[in-house]
Amino acid sequence: MTAKLVITGASKAFPGVQALDDVSLTLEAGSIHALLGENGAGKSTLIKIITGVHRPDSGTVLLDGEPMQFFGPHDALAHGISAVHQERNLIPRFSVAENIMLERLPTRAGLVDYGEVREAARRFMAPLGLEIDPDIPVRNLSVARMQLVEIAKALSLDARLLVLDEPTASITPHETETLFRLLRELRDKGVAILFVSHKLDEVFELCDSVTVLRDGRNACASRSLNGLDRSDVVRLMIGRDETAVRRTERTATGEPVLALRDVATDLGHRNIDLEVRAGEIVGLYGLVGAGRTELAKAVIGAAKVTSGEVQVGGRSARIDSVATALSRYRIGYVSEDRKHEGLILMHSVRRNVAVTVWRRIARALGWLPDRAERDAVTPYIERLQVRTPSLAQPVSLLSGGNQQKVSVAKWLAAQVRVLIVDEPTVGIDIQTKVYLHELIHELAASGTAILLISSDMPEMISLADRIVVMADFEVVGELDNTRDAADMSEAIMARIHKVAEVA
Repeated sequence: MTAKLVITGASKAFPGVQALDDVSLTLEAGSIHALLGENGAGKSTLIKIITGVHRPDSGTVLLDGEPMQFFGPHDALAHGISAVHQERNLIPRFSVAENIMLERLPTRAGLVDYGEVREAARRFMAPLGLEIDPDIPVRNLSVARMQLVEIAKALSLDARLLVLDEPTASITPHETETLFRLLRELRDKGVAILFVSHKLDEVFELCDSVTVLRDGRNACASRSLNGLDRSDVVRLMIGRDETAVRRTERTATGEPVLALRDVATDLGHRNIDLEVRAGEIVGLYGLVGAGRTELAKAVIGAAKVTSGEVQVGGRSARIDSVATALSRYRIGYVSEDRKHEGLILMHSVRRNVAVTVWRRIARALGWLPDRAERDAVTPYIERLQVRTPSLAQPVSLLSGGNQQKVSVAKWLAAQVRVLIVDEPTVGIDIQTKVYLHELIHELAASGTAILLISSDMPEMISLADRIVVMADFEVVGELDNTRDAADMSEAIMARIHKVAEVA
């Protein structure tokens, strides 16, 4: 059974914010429709109206010509609408299989049939190439695999209208190719698919039509992608042409600020050698499961180094916690998982940024004057152009791009000498992505040593001075970056595939 969705004149306001203003969208059965816009443009609010999380203040929602008022996500689900949200909606302590089949657990004699739960989960994991034990708790998975579990869960619901919000943000190009094949198959069966992505190459590869939002209004409503190119879409999204990153060529000299010498960890790393000098951007590239994020966590004391040596400033460093990494060695870490590790969502913008400088600004007996926090935080909020009504705004109410800026701002305030940046632009808009790329270049130019982890090959080639390639928790190669995208991509993947062939 197919579905056609028509939204006309939808508006939605929150205290101090007009999130949507007279927005329209038509999603045809058997089509893949892109929903585009900068962070804060209103995409998430529109998705939440479609999936029953919010009800519009005005406007109409028609499903197959019938007016709809959804009273919650389960109501939308009952009408065949399923979603993969950018903020993962999984239960960490439940198994992979339980999360995938949660909405319709098979039973036998009134009890959950866990054998069937596992088998059913495997059926929905298989098309995605997700070969993991279905009994593993979700909390033990990488961010990328959590994303694939979320997609498998949505596929299990046999939705006739599927909403995908940044589904490829954390997965590899190979996994993306597999997902796109599945989406085309669903489209050909008549499923209506709403696809949200900041990766315009994906949009043009996959989608038939597009709706663009800007500042909560339609910049264009439900038009064919035929006849549009990247520059047209960017102009609709941001109101002007895209600006290229201004790259500053640097030559890093001197002793390494951060060095790993024959490091092994309790997570499985072996024989890791790596150096980052002041003013240098060193990239860590590898496929999902290569051990890049895990290595970063070992450097900052969130995992144990079992042998070898970590050196900071040429001296042996004993880092047993994130607090030690910051206070004693001035190492900061921008987490790939900003919502669970990088930020405290219920706290204000001011508190999230100031947390790294509390020790520096505290008065007697640990007293933290509000003014001292504001004075410490404001320059960095202004520098990163964080869009927030006030410093008191809870971070949870900011857009994804502005949350990422807050996550970066706290480390700028701390004035770290080494900054590890893990997937800096996942799920953020083009303008913010360009801005963060420029900021990373500026930080390096000012002498900060930067270790960059990214699964976005063009981003890696654009930013890094040297690229260290990892596979199976080992370093398998190191390359000086020539900036030639084709040559660098081929050289990087050759090192990864060579390891796979040996294995």
